[in-house]
Amino acid sequence: MDKLHDEAEEIRAETAENSPELQEHDELAELRAKLEEAEQKALYAAAEVQNVRRRADQEKAQAVTYANTGFARDMLSVKDNLDRALSHIPAGAREGDLKNFIEGIEATARELDAVFGRNGVTRVEAKGLPLDPNRHQAMIEIVSDQPPGTVIEEMQAGYVLKDRLLRPAMVGVAKSA
Repeated sequence: MDKLHDEAEEIRAETAENSPELQEHDELAELRAKLEEAEQKALYAAAEVQNVRRRADQEKAQAVTYANTGFARDMLSVKDNLDRALSHIPAGAREGDLKNFIEGIEATARELDAVFGRNGVTRVEAKGLPLDPNRHQAMIEIVSDQPPGTVIEEMQAGYVLKDRLLRPAMVGVAKSA
């Protein structure tokens, strides 16, 4: 078979030497093949450039959307401290000399909640819901008449920035007796 192939090549070469039209036809076919190959490479390069642009646009959009993630996380401790301060105010203090001071702290807490809302920071719902490991962190199990796996206590609130978790809610989960 190889011998036959070699003989065909020899005949072709002899014919090509003797026939300028055949030689020109072979050169034309070779040029067409090179042109097709160059066109394929150009299409591939254009598609790759388009993919790079698309990826860059997506990364830019995510960077803009989540640029304030670190700041929002840092502000959560401020929110926690304000909530703790408000929860430890004795009932009688609201009627006494500290009334205006307490109202100022409450106004600050409301304003912080409004700023969070405007920037897409929302609280993770927890109490009474089934444990969601993507949003809740179980800290303790508590014997309860609630269905096992139900969040019955929230120790620390969790928050999300748009759809990205900033901090999971630390919760106590029901377990059967």
